[in-house]
Amino acid sequence: MTYTVDESTRPALESFRRFDVDTQLGILWFGYLDIKEKLTPAPPQSVESPAKAVFDQIKSLSHQEQLQAQRDLIKGSASDIGKAYNALSPNARLDVWLLLAQGIEDGSIIPVPSDYQLPSETDEFTALIKGLEFEQRVNFMLGLVQVLG
Repeated sequence: MTYTVDESTRPALESFRRFDVDTQLGILWFGYLDIKEKLTPAPPQSVESPAKAVFDQIKSLSHQEQLQAQRDLIKGSASDIGKAYNALSPNARLDVWLLLAQGIEDGSIIPVPSDYQLPSETDEFTALIKGLEFEQRVNFMLGLVQVLG
């Protein structure tokens, strides 16, 4: 199945792609914090199992390797983890990022520094995302995980 970008979220996707990799990771983290309370409890098994397999590969790494693996996913590096991630459906890719965010929360994935703040050049982007309805935010995330890399 081919995923097409929701036209209402295209400007946000284009804006996101202009940020450096670490800023993109920060945006994904804060985006998760913004929507986590509204997420449904669990995806279907067909999404969760392959996503968990990729997450478990990342989780087994040292913290610095975990960070590099996340950067590699965003950049589209041809690592073994990247190849497994790229083989996933958009929903499973999104679940990988949700599992990573949950891992950051529970300490199994390298944490975001407690004093980290997004750069001021992300303010306009953040305002654009906050102006989207929840379903549009999910569509943005689905579009994003499809074009990462």
